[in-house]
Amino acid sequence: MTRALVELSHDIEHGMVTNQGLPGPHICDYWTREESAARYDGGETFQIGRIDMIANTGTYLDAPFHRYADGADLAGLRLEQFAALPGLVVRAIGETAIDADRFDALDVAGKAVLVHTGWDRHWRTDAYGSGHPFLTEAAARLLTGRGARLVGIDSFNIDDTSGRTRPVHTILLGAGIPICEHMANFGALPDEGFRFTTAPPKIVGMGSFPVRAFAEIG
Repeated sequence: MTRALVELSHDIEHGMVTNQGLPGPHICDYWTREESAARYDGGETFQIGRIDMIANTGTYLDAPFHRYADGADLAGLRLEQFAALPGLVVRAIGETAIDADRFDALDVAGKAVLVHTGWDRHWRTDAYGSGHPFLTEAAARLLTGRGARLVGIDSFNIDDTSGRTRPVHTILLGAGIPICEHMANFGALPDEGFRFTTAPPKIVGMGSFPVRAFAEIG
């Protein structure tokens, strides 16, 4: 059987902005190849990179600690919460407030539910952060009640950022359901029949971090 791997995350580049008002990453050499040359006799050179960035950069995963001081941090997540999950894509292109009825007829139990809005087409443009698609509070309650394992979206935020509340983060993370935001390339996925992984580093005391998200088909 042929296996295909599908990339679902954005590149992280020096200076790029993920969220307006938050700094982009600073990526540089800590140890250049030229500096390393004097340390070796066989002509080998090595580069050691350095990056200074906020946790919410690029495609990233939110653990419960992102919202709750007593919630599981990245190191506290179990592998089965974000790795090799059966995946389900919900197509919602052209919709803004994605409500519970979009999920009502679906079996989401134990699955990574990926909401395909097509908003990733605006990535790194001025349009990306305003008027973006999001889930409603009712949708979050349905996904939680039906046993979704993880929820991802290819948009600026899973919540409506036009106001000052974040009910979707509150509900999903409160139920121990990780959230993956700023995803990409959902159009390359089938509606189901794939395995989804979005693995963050095992960091104590952080609730969000960039991930390499991908799907395995076949």
